[in-house]
Amino acid sequence: MASNELLWHPEALVEAEDARDWYALRSPLAARGFLLALNHAIEEVLAGPEVWPQDQYGCRRFVFSRRYPFTLVYRVSESVQVVAVAHQKRRPDFWRDR
Repeated sequence: MASNELLWHPEALVEAEDARDWYALRSPLAARGFLLALNHAIEEVLAGPEVWPQDQYGCRRFVFSRRYPFTLVYRVSESVQVVAVAHQKRRPDFWRDR
């Protein structure tokens, strides 16, 4: 069972920041909504990291609400490791070598 420690791959952190910045250019309210959706994803994953099924790369995926088309891709070990904050319509599985 993983602890409540959350570790971010550096590229995943950049992806989250880029998404926030993209929304912020269009609407501060949308940027705040994205951050709330990201925070919700993190809370859900930390509450039950093994709830979502494991894929062929050893990762699990938490899908954001429809308003924000992103997926939090993570691995479970001694900690929860965020591998990517992936846009659902762009480059599938671009993160798999991380």
